[in-house]
Amino acid sequence: MAVKSSISDLDAQIEKLRERRRSLIVKSAERFARAAMKSGLAEMETADEEIDQIFEEIAARFRKEEKRGPDGAPHQTRRPADRETGAPSEVSHDG
Repeated sequence: MAVKSSISDLDAQIEKLRERRRSLIVKSAERFARAAMKSGLAEMETADEEIDQIFEEIAARFRKEEKRGPDGAPHQTRRPADRETGAPSEVSHDG
């Protein structure tokens, strides 16, 4: 038997997901800003287009590494998502 959710329940879930998304974007931006500061990239006068190209090259390199690891098997280089900011694994549908 499927549990029906009310519109307000769905709206609340959507808002929680939006907030989680905002939080993940901020954390990601802070992470890249720290890396840029640490490497000195943030202090360089570099055109946005050039920075975009640099990040595209870095992303392409990591995508290649994800596809094949050193032993030829699929390899993942990304860290697992932070479970603290994640949504609960079970959602109570009790009224």
